Amino acid sequence: MNITKPHFWENRYQNQTTGWDIGQPAPGFREFLAQENETLPRGKMAVLGCGRGYDAFPFAEAGFEVIGFDFAPSAIQEATQLAQTHNIPAHFQQADIFHLPKTHSHQFDYLLEHTCFCAIPPEKRPEYVQIAHSLLKPQGQFIGIFFTHSRPGGPPFGVTPSELQDDFQPHFAIKTLHPVTQSVSSRQGEEHFGWFIAQ
Repeated sequence: MNITKPHFWENRYQNQTTGWDIGQPAPGFREFLAQENETLPRGKMAVLGCGRGYDAFPFAEAGFEVIGFDFAPSAIQEATQLAQTHNIPAHFQQADIFHLPKTHSHQFDYLLEHTCFCAIPPEKRPEYVQIAHSLLKPQGQFIGIFFTHSRPGGPPFGVTPSELQDDFQPHFAIKTLHPVTQSVSSRQGEEHFGWFIAQ
C-alpha cells in the first residue's frame, strides 16, 4: 500500500471505496460560512485533496475563486462534472499537492483542508505545513477540519489538537481550534475545526 502515489487513490475511486467522501460539504464548513460569510473578504482559495469537490462548492457559491487539487484523475473528473451539472463556478486540477509550490507559490488568500491532512503519512506533516504556508499570500488563511480520532493506524491517521498546534505554529498563528459540533453522525466527537493565519 503506497498512499503517497496517485494510483493508490485512483484505485479507491475506481473501486468505489471512498469512505472519506460523505457526499456533501462538511457540515462544519457550512456552519463556518453561516457565521462568517458577511465579514470574510472574498479571494482566491485552493482546496487541497479536494476529492469530488463537495467542500469546494459552498465557497464557490459564496463568491470565492475556488480551485481544487487532487491526486486522482477520477476525483477531478467527477468534481468537474458535478460543478458543471450544478452550475457552480469551481475549477479542478489533477496535481500532487507537494509539487504545487513550483507553480502556485503565494497565490492564494485561503486554503481549505478536509481529509487530506489525515491521508498523508504522519511523518510528512511538517512538509505539508510548509507547503500550505508557501501557497498562501502573506496573512493568508488556512481553514481546515481535522480527523482527531485516537484509533491506531490509517489512513485516516488521527491527530490530537496539541499535535496540530505543534505542527502548524512554526508557520501559522492559531486563530481558533475547537471541536466540530456539526459533524456527520459517523464522525461525532472525532473532528476539530482549525482557522490559522500565515505568519
